[in-house]
Amino acid sequence: MSVMGRYHTCRIMQEQEGMYMLAAERRDHLLGLLAREGKVVAKDVAAELRISEDSVRRDLRDLAAEGLCQRVYGGALPVSPAVADYAARQAVAPDGKRRVAAVAAGLVRPGGALILDGGTTALAVARALPQDLDCTVITHSPTIAAALLEHPRAELFLLGGRVFKHSAVTCGAAAVEAAQNVSADLFLLGVTGVHPEAGLTTGDAEEAAMKRALAARAADTYVLASSEKIGTASRFRVLPWEGVSGLITDADPRDAVVEQLRATGVEILTAG
Repeated sequence: MSVMGRYHTCRIMQEQEGMYMLAAERRDHLLGLLAREGKVVAKDVAAELRISEDSVRRDLRDLAAEGLCQRVYGGALPVSPAVADYAARQAVAPDGKRRVAAVAAGLVRPGGALILDGGTTALAVARALPQDLDCTVITHSPTIAAALLEHPRAELFLLGGRVFKHSAVTCGAAAVEAAQNVSADLFLLGVTGVHPEAGLTTGDAEEAAMKRALAARAADTYVLASSEKIGTASRFRVLPWEGVSGLITDADPRDAVVEQLRATGVEILTAG
């Protein structure tokens, strides 16, 4: 057999050995990497297990189809638990959301104008605002507007458009156009994924576009993120880190992702 033939035979045997081992263990191996390292790099796993990158990508595609990871260029990141529907999200980390909301509500100044995103953390912010606060609140969430009806001094503006029932917000062309006609001191932005490399992400393209439109109308944008969202990603990017003023989270300040964000210059407001 030629040298080239022996090389190809050896390569095939290595691939078969890796594939045989992975048949029972590679799923747990990849999920373990996500849990330990916060990411999977396909080329590194391929080298480690002596299989092709295509094999790793197929494995990641299967895991993503089950909602167990978020595929990105070159590998995968942990999937956000916050992509469930609105009713299910209300039961996720309620205490963490209340802690984040308390800090966020403190950023709203009397007489100021606030754009308040939709979602369950933003709803906690609405409930945390002082009952007698004199301010203007602009939102594209009917749920948020309803929660503020009992705030007599809060002037409410509800932006219309197609209702995205999954998140109980309006979005689409009409909502984005409506957003162009408002401005505010502060935008409190809800996302489903917070990651140093992937940025700020959410699960729907039109919702991401609406969030960008709202961020463009505020002097400052702060991200609302309870700890379960830190280090995770969803499919659609909302903004890079350069597009926001800071992050409000109840995650441990010593968390590796939080420390990485702080090291890159992101202002972290800890909700203890």
